[in-house]
Amino acid sequence: MDYHAYTPEHFDQIAYLERLSDDYRFGMKVVSQILPFRVNRYVVDELIDWDNVPDDPMFRLVFPDPGMLLPEHFERVAELVRTGADRQSLENTAHEIRLALNPHPAGQQTMNVPSLDGQSLSGLQHKYRETVLFFPRMGQTCHSYCTFCFRWPQFVSEKDLRINAPRTPGLYAYLRRHPEITDLLVTGGDPLVMKAANLAEILEPLLDPEFENLQTIRIGSKALAFWPYRFLTDRDADDLLRLFERLVAGGKHLALMAHFNHWRELETQAVRHAIERVKATGAIIRTQSPLVAHVNDDWSVWARMWQLQVRLGMVPYYMFVARNTGARHYFAMPLERCWEIYRQALKRLSGLARTVRGPSMSAGPGKVEIQGVSDICGEKVFVLRFIQGRNPDWVQRPFFARYDSKAIWLDELKPAFGKKEFFYSAEYDAMQKDAGLKGGVV
Repeated sequence: MDYHAYTPEHFDQIAYLERLSDDYRFGMKVVSQILPFRVNRYVVDELIDWDNVPDDPMFRLVFPDPGMLLPEHFERVAELVRTGADRQSLENTAHEIRLALNPHPAGQQTMNVPSLDGQSLSGLQHKYRETVLFFPRMGQTCHSYCTFCFRWPQFVSEKDLRINAPRTPGLYAYLRRHPEITDLLVTGGDPLVMKAANLAEILEPLLDPEFENLQTIRIGSKALAFWPYRFLTDRDADDLLRLFERLVAGGKHLALMAHFNHWRELETQAVRHAIERVKATGAIIRTQSPLVAHVNDDWSVWARMWQLQVRLGMVPYYMFVARNTGARHYFAMPLERCWEIYRQALKRLSGLARTVRGPSMSAGPGKVEIQGVSDICGEKVFVLRFIQGRNPDWVQRPFFARYDSKAIWLDELKPAFGKKEFFYSAEYDAMQKDAGLKGGVV
């Protein structure tokens, strides 16, 4: 299949969009001034049900919807577009609105950036003791952009909002200095937009015995869902798979962290063939997705998706709560509903699919799992626990928040049973203060 990527300048070239009203298409243009848009021909032709737009979940997953901007933001931009404002005026307004959308949640720029000999490594993130994230410079785009993506600042025109990858030697030096790191997550963007040779230049040096402590290499990617031909017919598809084989043969656990948001992404022959080719290398495919209103806010979607993933030989790994950034007002759901969707889906699955953890909030203090809603000592509460924490001692400790039917994120919850703060709050506040004193570098 011809790849061909569409961007906002190509809206008029996508014939299917003629099915939408003029007002809707104008709204798409307005939203695309603020949030990034990119989609390829595979997604357009194979995944979207064009008889059901704009309500089709795959359409909502990749195409901008007027509701993805708050009304006051939408009207500001719409007026500029209507009046033919100059590019600088649009960019100035876009910058103000983007800053209001919490572009870097959970301490990405203030707490997660590590340092080496007093110099910050801006393309690395080190939040949890065992795992470091690396953002290779050539992997900071995607085959298509998900409208809910919490990494949306990577794809807009403002360089200051991006996490810029350093030279690769900085990664190796940091790993040498931190033997406690067992896992490297190569992320983006999508590292699999890179040429196989460039990815090999980054990963093959990690087979050296000096990096024996690094047990796992993870690659975060949406390529299986949005461009399975990356593993089938791309010019260097075989080179990529041979790289996977070399990493596995070299003793690394190679995990392809595959993002699937809906079972429809698993239906084509291309994706199923690609899955088989990846599995044949010895890599393990683990799957993850956030709960996203308008896309997968139905337990039956998740049950069907997880069942299919297990049948295809993949491991369901995480269900996330949509992060508090970007168009969160459009995609977010109350925490209780997230938990209920998870529970209803899980109870219809066998044990092989119950490897999935969630619903999990990747918040500032760590990954916080919603374990349920319960009545304890006469008080209705959320039961929570850390799956991961900035302090490893927080992990697996249950804690309780007052029930709030409208809460959509951790920072909206209050401690239960009359407590003034959660058990981790004082220590986390001190971490934030310390990071501020260090200029945002930890």
